[in-house]
Amino acid sequence: MSILSGKKILLGVTAGIAAYKTAQLTRLFIKAGAQVKVIMTPKSMEFVTPLTLSTLSQNPVYSEFVNTDEQHELWNSHVDFGLWADYMLIAPATANTMSKMVKGTADNLLVATYLSAKCPVFVAPAMDLDMYQHPSTKNSLKQLTSYGNFIIPAESGELASGLEGEGRMAEPENIVAFMERQIAQSLPLYGKNVLITAGPTYEAIDPVRFIGNHSSGKMGFELAKHAARLGASVTIITGPTAQNTAGLPIKRIDVTSAQQMYDAVFEHYKSSTIAIAAAAVADYKPAVVSTHKIKKTTENLSIQLAPTKDILAEMGKQKKNQLLVGFALETDNEIAHAKGKLTRKNLDFIVLNSLQDKGAGFKKDTNKVTIIDKFNKISEFSLKSKEAVAVDIFNIIIPEKDE
Repeated sequence: MSILSGKKILLGVTAGIAAYKTAQLTRLFIKAGAQVKVIMTPKSMEFVTPLTLSTLSQNPVYSEFVNTDEQHELWNSHVDFGLWADYMLIAPATANTMSKMVKGTADNLLVATYLSAKCPVFVAPAMDLDMYQHPSTKNSLKQLTSYGNFIIPAESGELASGLEGEGRMAEPENIVAFMERQIAQSLPLYGKNVLITAGPTYEAIDPVRFIGNHSSGKMGFELAKHAARLGASVTIITGPTAQNTAGLPIKRIDVTSAQQMYDAVFEHYKSSTIAIAAAAVADYKPAVVSTHKIKKTTENLSIQLAPTKDILAEMGKQKKNQLLVGFALETDNEIAHAKGKLTRKNLDFIVLNSLQDKGAGFKKDTNKVTIIDKFNKISEFSLKSKEAVAVDIFNIIIPEKDE
């Protein structure tokens, strides 16, 4: 699974023979889970057809400022394209187009969009050997780098002229790999291991019954997805849930019971940079599990319960360099109870949910949280989607980890 999953990529195609490679490049972006829109210079259509790139990108291809049909003139806004993209790639980038980019010569839709782009821009030059070595090209590459663009180095090999040397556009697979590396390295959690627990645990009574709770796992999975988007290497240990990781590069470990979650957590905890215990782990389990289905009778049934292992408390005991975050779901004296848990379990942060808050708690798509740190600083947030809550939580804890 690629870090490009869910990203919006604007591919600019210029008039070089290497334009034929953009079909494979577009396919690779789509396979990685990205959305792709393509802008072509008019002359580039002599090397690859808009129909090909439109079919592969699953979007219209744009080349002019205005599209005219029988009844309407439709303005293709370079500003809107620039705002839409998470990343822009110009491939192939000819000497002519790079010179225009340096000088700001916005005489076509592609260069105008480049000048409007708010996102990181990648440039994959492609030309013949002598052109690539020419001082004007070297100056263009130097200037484009100084503007903050990322240059994907041309490769050596057989050129369209029949010569051998440097100037070939990087192969599509290498372009994608270059972008993935560069994007990952720029993210705040790049190189960090994030461990997250999510969902409920089910504690067996007999082969068909269990003790559990109403946790859906939504909050934990939103945290895992956001951590992955921030560049972390993410492991999520989850109890039974219908949630998924949306194609993101997340290692998922499925468990059922508290004991299974305990064992899985401590296989990965030592190597974690950040650990977030968002699972709703059962506090008790049946002391004796029947090997056969318990038959219904007219008499009362008593089940003796034994405490499960306290996973979060043990994480606090074993904590060394990890940043440890716990959750507290309370119904009364919420702040006092959350502060007590924060101290007892040696946490760096605790995320408090109150069942008194409408729209918060289990099985909801929204949540309302209060985050308390180990210095008793309290940050309160309004009701919002769990996806947005995950953003808030990482916005609080990342600066602490970086200090």
